[in-house]
This record gives sequence, C-alpha cells and structure tokens, in this order.
Amino acid sequence: MTRARQHNPDHEERVRRAAERYFGHDSLLPGQKEAMCALLEGRDVLLVSPTGSGKSLSYQVAGVLLDGVTVVVSPLLALQHDQIQGLGDEHPELHAARISSAESEAHRDEVLERACKDELEFLFMSPEQLANPAVRSVLADGGPSLVAVDEAHCVSTWGHDFRPDYYRLGELIAELGSPAVIAMTATAALPVRQDIVERLRLRDHEVVVTGFARDNIALEVVRVESPTDQEKRVLELAMDHSGAGIVYCRTRRSAEEYAEALADSGRRTGVYHAGLSKKDRAATHEAFLADELEVVVATSAFGMGIDKPDIRFVVHAQVPESPDTYYQEVGRAGRDGAPASAVLVYRPEDLSLGKFFCGGVPKAADVAAALKAERRLLEARTDVRSEEGGEGGADAADALVRAVGERTGFGPRKTGRILNLVDEVRRDGVAKGAGKRMASAVVDRAEAHRKLESSRVDMMRGYAETDRCRSAYLLAYFGEPAEELCGLCDNCLAGVAGDEAADHDTFRLQSRVTHDEFGDGVVTDVEEDRVTVLFEEVGYRTLSLEVVESQGLLEPTG
Repeated sequence: MTRARQHNPDHEERVRRAAERYFGHDSLLPGQKEAMCALLEGRDVLLVSPTGSGKSLSYQVAGVLLDGVTVVVSPLLALQHDQIQGLGDEHPELHAARISSAESEAHRDEVLERACKDELEFLFMSPEQLANPAVRSVLADGGPSLVAVDEAHCVSTWGHDFRPDYYRLGELIAELGSPAVIAMTATAALPVRQDIVERLRLRDHEVVVTGFARDNIALEVVRVESPTDQEKRVLELAMDHSGAGIVYCRTRRSAEEYAEALADSGRRTGVYHAGLSKKDRAATHEAFLADELEVVVATSAFGMGIDKPDIRFVVHAQVPESPDTYYQEVGRAGRDGAPASAVLVYRPEDLSLGKFFCGGVPKAADVAAALKAERRLLEARTDVRSEEGGEGGADAADALVRAVGERTGFGPRKTGRILNLVDEVRRDGVAKGAGKRMASAVVDRAEAHRKLESSRVDMMRGYAETDRCRSAYLLAYFGEPAEELCGLCDNCLAGVAGDEAADHDTFRLQSRVTHDEFGDGVVTDVEEDRVTVLFEEVGYRTLSLEVVESQGLLEPTG
C-alpha cells in the first residue's frame, strides 16, 4: 500500500467506532482508515483499491462523521440503486436518495429540499445531474460536506474509459463551495492518477493505493496465428469453462458473431455493445445478474456496475488497447474470492487495432479555426466561459461546444475534443490566447496523448509475449512491485517465470529520471536486464539496462 501520512489518533478512534456502530465492521481493510482519517482532517483523497475492497465504506463512514450531506457521483443508475438499497436495508437511520433521469422533476425538487434541510445523509446522482445549474444552485445553498466520485478513472483523458460527462467535474464541485472530495477507482496507472488529481482539483490530497494483486485469478495467454484459429480457440474456451463468464471483443461485429456462434452451440448467451438500444442492454445486464445467461459477449461498453461476484472466467477474443483496460476487465472475475481464470487469445496482428483506435491529432488549421470561433463568441457573449476556462460552468461550456461547432462546421465530438485540449493547455500554462502558439501547443498535446496510447498498446504486446510471471508484469505496470511469483499464471505453471528482480542500484521504482531523447519520466518497472519508464512526452518505453548504463542515456533526477 502507498505509504500514507500519520493521522490523528482521535480521528482513528472516531472512524473505528463509526464503522462498527453504523456498518457493523469491527475491523477495517487496508486503505480504509487512511482514506477516512484524511477526509476528517480536511484533505482530499484519491483511493485506488480493487473491486470488493470496500471503497464505498470509506466515504460512508466519513460522510456520517462530517456535518452535511454527502453527494455521491456515480455513472450508473443500477449501481446507485444497489448502493441506496444497501444503505436502506442495513442502516435505515442513514437516509439516502437519488436524483436521476428516471425520476420526475417533482421528486428531484423534494429530494433536493430534504438534502438542504439535513434530512439526507447521502445523495446519489450522475455527472449529468450535477451539471444541471438548477441542481447545483440548490446544492451550493445547502453546502455539502463531502463529494464522493465513483469510477474516478472516467475523469481522465488518459484513462481506459474516459467519459466527457466527467471532464468538468472539478469545476462543478468547486461551485458547490469546495467540499472535501474522495475519488475512487479500482485500477489507475500513474498518468491516470495524476490526471484525476488535476481534473478534480484535489487539494492537499492524499493518494491511497492498496494493491492490485488478484490472487485467485489464473492469467493465461493463448497465441494463435490466423483468424480461423482465433475464432476456434475463443469458442472452445467459452464452451469449456463452466459457470458464468464474459467474452470481450474489440468490435461490435465480432461480439455479435461470437454471441451467435455460442448460442448455436448451446450456451445461454447474450450480447452487449453500445450499438444496441438502452432497453436491450439493460435486459442483457439484468439477465446475466439473475443467472438467466451463462455468457455475455461484449465490447468494453459492458463494464461498470457488473456487481456479479461469481463470474468464473473472462476471455478476451482480441488483445485490448492497454493493460489498464485489460486488468479492469479481468478484475470482474472471481470477486467472491473463489478461483477464476482470465485468458487472452493473442494474435499479434490485432495490436494494429489498438494503434488504429489511438486518439487522432487534429490539424493545426482546424484548431486555429476553433480558436477563432471561440474568441468571436466570447467577445460577443459574456455569458459563455472566459478565455481562461471554467467561468459560467459546464452548461456554458456545453453551449460553447455547440456554438463553435456551428461556426466551424465540425461535429460535436471533434469540436469537444479540440476545446478539451485547449483547456488542458491553458490550465497547464503552456500557451495563452488564440494564436499560432496556442494552436501549435494543442497539436503537441494531442500528439503526446497519441504517443502514450500507442505505448500502452506496446505494453500489451509485452504482456502477451513475456515469459515472466504475468501477474508480476501487470502489477509492475501499475507501480506495485511483486514480492513473489503468483504461481497461477501459465508462465509460472510452465516453470519459465524466473524470480522477480528487486530495485536496481541506480533505478528504483517510482523514481524520476531523464533521458537524452525522451525527456523526463518515472521508473515503473525494473527487471534483471531492462527498465521500463513512463516518459511525459512519449509514454512507456522499455530500455536495455546494459545499453542505458554503457551509454549513460538515463540519469536519476530525484
């Protein structure tokens, strides 16, 4: 676990008593006490902890101990419903409610009024609800004491599940009177953690990382040479494994085809992807949770809110775009602690899919056109955000995206991406104004995004082709050294995984370094003959220690 600060013993005792009194826990899991105490001491928290490790208890206990309502921002209605039901069934004195598109405006007004009168302990909502200026205005008057952001990796443009609705949460929360914030996610590599901290504007924050190891999941890679062999192996794996499982595909078409083939072979199978109607997706989700389906074949759209503890296998039909995505999806297996398996069917040619889906780099001329349109709109309309960004809130920002799109002829996705990049550059102080320097800086930032995403595809190649312990490889990617071999993965079982190397004399995990060509970076992994560094400008690079040392290419900087 990440080394945390020393906490006030009085706060530790208050946390312990509240966890036992209100939630029946006579002991706390790693990270929970640290997160709760930091919140009581007035600091924000980023909590990175695996699914099933009790992240919700961290905001629940802190929310009970802090005066005022706790606002929980969660992306899925089903997830909100389950959390509210859990509180209501087990702790009826802890009043909880939600506002969402599923309820009437009258219900929303009633719930907000209760929150402002301190009649609610917890108020659940989606990012879209928080972006509503009317909702925000009422909440700001009530003064919430704590905001909990669930699935916080969605905030990050570096994340594997970036969602634009999350993008402006930092400024939305600030409009509530700057309450304490706890951001929670199951997996986040270093760049995602840094992005979450910046996007949510966490203050005097504490980062608590409790470990990524999943000791009950057996990792395996099956290498195939042709599309025919690939399809055959995926279907065999899905048919041979017993119990509930998920087959992940990169495209909607392949998900449809595999689902049809499995159904024809006799398995109760459903399909899930963003191209289906909301009703059809919900039906598949609910049927899977109710054990009416054995297998769901899905794209990455099937993810958050899968609260099914007995998933016995996850098969990836194609290699995903990053270890972030892979480990998040793998982690949906075996949440009950019983043995589970995760198999990647690996065809090297599929890596090109990941490269193809890497974020595009806008043309400088398009950026300039968007900047020109933005400047003219801002000059004419003072109710839209200021040049520095943020003034007027998310509703004004959305209006600006639409207006800039109308003036330039760009679609909303393209316009939003350019303006988001502009926001990043302005917030970092790299460039100002709307001239050529700003356009160039925006293109450079997009290129940095693309390079990082491309390097994460390369890290997936490394995972698929490594002969070391696969669990240790993934843990190193997330900045956690493996103390021993997992003993479960195919490489460990085959006896090809050697002992995990300790820190190098010069290059230590999480230490900062600089490279003559690649610039500044952070060491994320050290093996016997190589070192992996996450560089700020070019992403992940794995370098030969012999070459680095003989040519003096990598220098420690702190």
